[in-house]
Amino acid sequence: MPQDVEFRLPFPLSISPDLDGARRRNFHWVQRHRLAASQAALDWYTAWDMPRLAAYGFPYAKGAELDLATDTMAFFFVFDDQLDGPLGHAPDQVARLCQGLIDIVHGTQPIAGEDPCSLAFAELWQRSATGAPTGWAARTAHEWEYYFASQAHEAISRLRGTPADMETYLQVRRGIAGTALTISLGERVAGLDVPAAAFHSPQLRTMRDIAVDIPLMCNDVYSLEKEEARGDMDNLVLVLEHTHQYTREEAIAAAREEVEKRVTRFQGLADEVPTVCALLGLDLHQRATMDRYVEVMTAWMSGYHAWETETLRYTHANRILPSTGPGYFDNVLGA
Repeated sequence: MPQDVEFRLPFPLSISPDLDGARRRNFHWVQRHRLAASQAALDWYTAWDMPRLAAYGFPYAKGAELDLATDTMAFFFVFDDQLDGPLGHAPDQVARLCQGLIDIVHGTQPIAGEDPCSLAFAELWQRSATGAPTGWAARTAHEWEYYFASQAHEAISRLRGTPADMETYLQVRRGIAGTALTISLGERVAGLDVPAAAFHSPQLRTMRDIAVDIPLMCNDVYSLEKEEARGDMDNLVLVLEHTHQYTREEAIAAAREEVEKRVTRFQGLADEVPTVCALLGLDLHQRATMDRYVEVMTAWMSGYHAWETETLRYTHANRILPSTGPGYFDNVLGA
């Protein structure tokens, strides 16, 4: 069972003290936005425990900041499941639907009565962008565009029916995972404004790429059975099996090696951050911001990993929903 695979992530794990409050508030938010309207959908959504993911992944957040993180996690996973059924095999339809969400990022307001996903996302984007540093808002708008646009390419992968090469896989998977967005969200709820020269240093850019890859690669192992049953192709294990003719056991071992290699690289680069700060002449506040930014990345990696090994979303998916049908109980996209 892939759920039994262990990854060694030597990053500290902590949890927000506001988890119980976030659970209550997110439950009402999901109901208010009709993201889980039926009882079956609400029960299945509750089993995922999105508030625990947010409390693990953003342990420094509480109150409104933790709510923003929790509600965003809810949107991610509910939206993702909408593309698990027939719609997920129609790239043109996915592209058209996702363009509407991209338009919201760039200023178009959804009309009253539009589908629940569009209305919920419009509210989330407004909450995220209001009062945010202009650089953060511009960068994150692009990350949302990448996230939504890449969904059509996942659909193309399903139609192809065979895994792609590693480079193509990473281009699509980094998009549909939305992991860069969660790291940016961590900056936002932590109240950080990372100096541009530091943010775009080779060290931090590489560390950010690694913090994007590690969670999605671990997730590909834990969600393998769920995704394979639904015909998904953008999965690291399947890519390694296809490109190297590995057995399932060999591919999972190779996936672990990919993660371990990145963990070692991240730790080495983290040791270089103080030198980068000194060379850039950052003041004490800016250096503290850099240290906190590294903590944002490590908290997300360790927090997501802890949640994905506990959630019923991956261990019970094929018992709750038939693998031959849509990956959801309620259609909230209006497609």
